Amino acid sequence: MTVRRHQRLTMWGASALAMGMIATFPGMAFAQEGKTADDLSSHGAAQRIAQTGVSSKAKNVILFIGDGMGDSEITVARDYLKGASGSFDGLDAIGQPDALSADGETGTGQYTTYSLGSNSSNRGVVTPVTDSAASGSGWATGTKTYNNAVSVDVSQNPQMNLIELAKANGLATGNVTTAEIQDATPAVLESHSTQRSCYGPQGKTDGTMNNAAKNCDAAQLKENGGIGSISEQLLDTRADVTIGGGSKYFKQTAQAGEYAGKTLWEQAAARGFQTASNDVDAFSNLSYKKGKPVLALLSDGNMPTQYNMTPALSQKATEARGAVTCSTNSAWLGNKNSSGNSASLADMATKAVDLLSAQVSDKSSNTSGFFLQIEGASIDKQDHAANACGQIGETDDLDKAISATVASLKASGQLDDTLIIVTADHAHTSQIVSDAPAYALSTILKSPVDGSTIVVSYGTATSTDAGADDSSVGYTAGGMEHTGTQLRIAASGPGARRVTGLTDQTDNFYTIAKALGLAADTSEQKALSDSSKVSVTIDDSDKATASVTGFDGDAVLSYSLKDGAGKVVASSETTSRAASIDGVSGVRVRTGQTTPIDLGSVDTGTSYTLTVSGKQSGRTESAAFDASSQDGQVKPGADKSGEDQSGNREVAVASVADQKNAAGLLGSTGSAVMALVTGVAMLAIVAGVVFAARRGMFRR
Repeated sequence: MTVRRHQRLTMWGASALAMGMIATFPGMAFAQEGKTADDLSSHGAAQRIAQTGVSSKAKNVILFIGDGMGDSEITVARDYLKGASGSFDGLDAIGQPDALSADGETGTGQYTTYSLGSNSSNRGVVTPVTDSAASGSGWATGTKTYNNAVSVDVSQNPQMNLIELAKANGLATGNVTTAEIQDATPAVLESHSTQRSCYGPQGKTDGTMNNAAKNCDAAQLKENGGIGSISEQLLDTRADVTIGGGSKYFKQTAQAGEYAGKTLWEQAAARGFQTASNDVDAFSNLSYKKGKPVLALLSDGNMPTQYNMTPALSQKATEARGAVTCSTNSAWLGNKNSSGNSASLADMATKAVDLLSAQVSDKSSNTSGFFLQIEGASIDKQDHAANACGQIGETDDLDKAISATVASLKASGQLDDTLIIVTADHAHTSQIVSDAPAYALSTILKSPVDGSTIVVSYGTATSTDAGADDSSVGYTAGGMEHTGTQLRIAASGPGARRVTGLTDQTDNFYTIAKALGLAADTSEQKALSDSSKVSVTIDDSDKATASVTGFDGDAVLSYSLKDGAGKVVASSETTSRAASIDGVSGVRVRTGQTTPIDLGSVDTGTSYTLTVSGKQSGRTESAAFDASSQDGQVKPGADKSGEDQSGNREVAVASVADQKNAAGLLGSTGSAVMALVTGVAMLAIVAGVVFAARRGMFRR
């Protein structure tokens, strides 16, 4: 009886000790139950390695995304192009110890990709299979969201993305893709949209019609007081280098705002962009020019694939067709033209690196490094189409882009200072199987390297296609679906070890942000708006314009202009809207630039107060002024001349002193809570040890 009592007490003491240790050091308890959608929906809540830092900082980060490039897609392409025992020069080198340098940091792992809703009508539900918009938003912002959402959370509030945060930190930025530049993956770094289909002010058209009502939530459109479409926000974001497809959507005309009546191409030119539209030679000739960002859109839609199509067939049809080999698409922009120029993904990647490197080298540009995303987009698109050769060619295009980028960085002496990450946004449908399946479509390939027969199966379509029974037609429905499996992530360079093991897609945001020293946590991001400033000018026709700077911790501003009697005469909230989604209503912030707000005409002799608030930071600025300045009088705080550079009269200036939170990364509340939890845990440990000692549990 005494022995049993002693055993029970020993177990109790050990349990108390273990519980105290786990409370103090949560990493010791590795297994955990999944969280609810509500628990996962806030910024950073889905991280798996939140307590893990980076071992070293990077000057530059390049993120390569193979859209839809799961392990199977990599293996299909490698088996066909390199043989089953072969390896890719670029794709397989990243994360491989000693592959890029003898002592460079490397890491490989897997990450989870689930989203929080199947669409905007089904938000806040754990959804195992993501789309490219939700997944891209995860690594771009560190926040989980619903499918179709572009860098907004499940409540449809914009979340700060990596390009915005990099610009706020004085870095050069770039965005490269083989897709339409408005497509989900590039869009998450250049815009905030409740619907991924909101390509332009006229919706998803070439400007000859307007279907914005179908493709955009009305509240987001500028004519309804919103922040604008994806393409319009791209110009506001003003990345230093933007290269991709989707040129036809820039033929759309702005429906409201400062550039109403102008096409997006005209607006880009007016705003100082260097542009190239469907012109490989013009693209090839682009060079760095200070203050003139590059916008090169090289095809009307998605860029042509490297290989011709080999549509999948039903079992009998594919067996009758037999093994096929892949052939080069004559329309692929990677083919040299008569001038000897080309625009493969490798060409676009090295052009972006050259342009960004030149900007960093220009000391007068005040840029200390760069962040660049490069996407091989059509692995996914050809997987949807069950096109084996198509997806193989696009994987090859990405591999060559990685190789070319590494070579460029090595030649310029930047490789050791650059973190390179290679991953995907979601897994996809293709599988390597032994024989043509009866209940799925397939293509039989013959590897030109080792002669092996490779059967690629596609079986995730939700409807049938009669063309799959006809080898002269094949599957053309394009309905093969994503899958929800975890994905490979590999990294080389400073901070690479953080990708090791099992992480989440949102952890990738923190890996990049920590490596570059960006504001990752909410409190840090809010502090970016501590230097906010608002000034008001009035032109000769009594039109007032606010110039807003320093709200770099915000994506959207709200404003209200009241007269001396307290009547609202202009407001971001009073514009008539067909629908109310507060998060995308207001004025889009131009990070690191001056954001103008048109206040309309003001009455001479009337006093006004303008209030501007950042929707993400909560920062508010108020500027009081009167419109009786025709005699040249200005409110105190304006400059001595009372005029801005355009000759308009500056009548008010408002700013706040720096009030950065000094409580550290956790904030004051978070620090207090952590201190309390740690204290309780330590008491539990001490209590367990004392109890055990008194009972003689530590004596033999």
